[in-house]
Amino acid sequence: MPTTDAPDTQRRRRRPSRARRLLRTLVLLGSLLTAALISFHSSVPDVAGLGLLVDSAAPWLGLAMVPLLALALLTRSAMAPAFVLIPALAWAAAFGSAVIPLSWSAPEPTAGALGIASQNVKSGSGTALESARTLSATGADLIALQELDPGADGPVTAGLSADYPYHFVVGTVGLWSRYPLHSPVALDLGLGWKRALSARVTTDAGEVKIYVVHAASARPNDHADRDEMLFQLSTAIKADAASRVIAVGDFNATAYDRAFAPLLRTLDEPRQNAGGLGFTWRADPLPVMRLDHFLSRGLPVTSNTVLPAGKSDHLAVRTNVNLLAGS
Repeated sequence: MPTTDAPDTQRRRRRPSRARRLLRTLVLLGSLLTAALISFHSSVPDVAGLGLLVDSAAPWLGLAMVPLLALALLTRSAMAPAFVLIPALAWAAAFGSAVIPLSWSAPEPTAGALGIASQNVKSGSGTALESARTLSATGADLIALQELDPGADGPVTAGLSADYPYHFVVGTVGLWSRYPLHSPVALDLGLGWKRALSARVTTDAGEVKIYVVHAASARPNDHADRDEMLFQLSTAIKADAASRVIAVGDFNATAYDRAFAPLLRTLDEPRQNAGGLGFTWRADPLPVMRLDHFLSRGLPVTSNTVLPAGKSDHLAVRTNVNLLAGS
């Protein structure tokens, strides 16, 4: 006669151990917490700079799914790995659209096009001219540089004079152009000294308003000046009647920083040609966040990339836009 296990023995075999049940609970709680941070990072109180750190690291919060999945597998539960789908879906909702390649949907370039390049050349690097020449070689019509050393604008202007006869420099920020610049204005944006500029660029296909900015530095317990600059910049651009506007430079903020949000309500940031988040800092050994941006309104973007130039710790941003509608 065959033997059978007693009911209590069968239940013990089917029921996971207390340790595995606890581990499964931890996976669930960790998944919910990670999803909440991803979705609502801008609501984290900025106490001791915590808000700035969480905002800046927002796309990297998805890495928490790796240990969560490893723990889920240790539970030997079919349900635990499914918990990790919660932060995965939150990450996809928050950042998924930003990593889709621009090349999949970008309009075709037209005859009336404008190329813009921008880089923080890093004070003390001594390679502002080298950066400018690298960016010029990309065919850019406008070159914006930030963090220029005192006197560095002279060699840059001389080196670019043949192709970029128009320029405007304010402190550590400069703009060199193939096209005439009108009504250039130095901007302090609440900083107390000039660290930004604006100008009207007159092209063969009409006028474009450009803002070049180097926002104040942002550290966990010291980012009030940067926040004020970004707020005043967004206010100025919102009030600007120009239909075609560009803002470029080192904003010292990621696109997910709560202080950057007002700019994204009046301007758009294009995706990267090949996809990804287009991190620009630090250039070496591996960029971990995008502090340098190209923002615009009224201008269809046909390409948007980052590239190294000079010995800066920032990668440059290189963008093309259409000024004329496609045929």
